Amino acid sequence: MSTVVRRMLDLTVEEHTLTVPLVWSDPSDQRTIDIFARVVSRDGGEALPYLVFLQGGPGHEAPRPFHSSTSPAWLDEALAHYRVVMLDQRGTGLSSPVGDADLEQGSAFVAEHLTHLRADAIVRDCEAVREHLGAASWSVLGQSFGGFTTLAYLTTDAASLDDVFITGGLSTVSRPADDVYALCYDKMRTASEKYYRRFPEHRDVMRRLVDRADAGGIVLPDGEVVSASRLRSVGSALGTNDGWQMLWSLLERDPSSNAFRHDLMHAMPFSGRNPMYFAFHESSYASGQATRWSAERVEPDDFRDDVTLFTGEHIRREWTETVPAFRPWRDVAFALAEFEWPAIYDSEAIAASGATGAAAVYVNDVYVPLEFSLETASLLPGVQTWVTSEHEHNGVRSGPVLTRLIDLAHGRSIR
Repeated sequence: MSTVVRRMLDLTVEEHTLTVPLVWSDPSDQRTIDIFARVVSRDGGEALPYLVFLQGGPGHEAPRPFHSSTSPAWLDEALAHYRVVMLDQRGTGLSSPVGDADLEQGSAFVAEHLTHLRADAIVRDCEAVREHLGAASWSVLGQSFGGFTTLAYLTTDAASLDDVFITGGLSTVSRPADDVYALCYDKMRTASEKYYRRFPEHRDVMRRLVDRADAGGIVLPDGEVVSASRLRSVGSALGTNDGWQMLWSLLERDPSSNAFRHDLMHAMPFSGRNPMYFAFHESSYASGQATRWSAERVEPDDFRDDVTLFTGEHIRREWTETVPAFRPWRDVAFALAEFEWPAIYDSEAIAASGATGAAAVYVNDVYVPLEFSLETASLLPGVQTWVTSEHEHNGVRSGPVLTRLIDLAHGRSIR
C-alpha cells in the first residue's frame, strides 16, 4: 500500500493505494487488484469523521477534487461535516482499470474478471479502505449505482456505517431486471411526451433523423454509423436537470453539420471511454438471475411503432455491431448477459440494519423508478426520505440536495 499527500488550493488530498483480492469470497484465489482512494479535507477539518462517496455507473471513477466550492458541486457542503473519501470503484480510474488493452487476454478472461467487480466486492474494498484509515465506522453518500452499493453494504456490513445518504439510488432489492427496465420505458414515454408538448416541432425532426439514420446518413467523427436505436438513446438526457436544454440544442442543429455530429456523439449515454458501463450495466439490476438483454426484451410495442419515443439506459445488442468502440466487447457483453448473477441484497438484513440517514427520491427519475425506490425505502424507517420533483436523477451534482439530506438526517430545520 502507498499514501501520497497533496495540496490542491484550499484542500488537502491524501492519495491511498491498497492491494486487495480480486475474489474476496475465495481465499484460495491469489489474484489481486489495486484500489485507489482520495481522502479530501479542508483546513481545520482534519479530525472530522469520514464520508465515503460511491459514484454512479457502474463503470465510472469518482470525481476529481480541485476546489471545495466548485468540483464536485456537493463537496463544499460535505467538507463542512466530513473528511470525504473518494473511492475509484474497482475496475475504474486508478483502481486497476478495465479497458480495451485487457481484451488481448481474451474475451472469456475479461468476462470472468468483470463478474468480480460488482457492488458486493466494492463493499469489501470499502471495508479494507476504512480499516486502513483506522476508522471504526464512517458514513456513506451513494449516488445512483452508488446507492445500490450502499444497499449491498447494509446487507453485509451495516455495523460499519453511521449515516447513509442516498441520492437517486434506492434500487429495488427484490425485483428482476425485466421489471425495472419495463418501468423505465414507462418513465421515458412520459418524459418524451412532456418534451414534445413543449417543443412539438421536434417530433417531426426526430422522424426525419431516424429516417436519415436508417439510411446510414448519420456518421459520427469516430466513424460510428448511427443506428436509430442509438439515436433515440439521447433521451437519457431527459433524466438530468438541464438535459432538455441539451436535447433542444441538438435537435435544432443541421444534421449534416459538424456541430450536430460532435454534439450527438457526446449526448448518447454509452461510449468507449468507459466500456464497463456498456458491457456491465444490466448486471447492476441483476440479483439472482441472468439479464439476457433485459432492456431489449421488454421493449413495449409502442416504442417499436413510434420512433419518436426516446429511450434512456436501454442497451441494445445491435450496438456490439454498429458502434466501433463496442465491437471488441461483443463477446464479453454476450457472456455477461448469460451469466447467472448471485443474489446481492437481503431484504431482511436491510430491514434489520437500523440504518439512519436520508435519501432523495426523484419523482420523475427515468433511471431508478420512484415506485421501486419507495418499496425499498419502506425497509429503512430510520432513513428519512425526501421525495421531490425539484430535481432529476443528477440533482446532487447541480443543486443543494446534500444540504437537505444532512439537515433531514440530523433533524434540523431546512436551510
